[in-house]
Amino acid sequence: MDGSASLFGWMAWTMPVALFFIAVLLTLVGMTLWQVRSPSIARKGFLPIPTTRGDRLFIGLLVAAYVNLAWAGLTDMAQAIGAGLSFVVLLVMMRWG
Repeated sequence: MDGSASLFGWMAWTMPVALFFIAVLLTLVGMTLWQVRSPSIARKGFLPIPTTRGDRLFIGLLVAAYVNLAWAGLTDMAQAIGAGLSFVVLLVMMRWG
């Protein structure tokens, strides 16, 4: 294998994959700017621990990923529905978690 091979050549960089990673990157940049502008304080929602915005984002992204994987593995329905459901789960976690 020569040195000119791409480091990321093994990954299927389709448009949906690229859009997903761009969305995650923009979310992280936005949350960082929000934290610098207005530092968050821990609050208690329906989660059993007090959380900050960053905590809820991290937990929400994990839960959304599990929902999306479960949707892909357990149903034959369109993946777009699972992605939409994952997004709703993330929004609920950010708002009320």
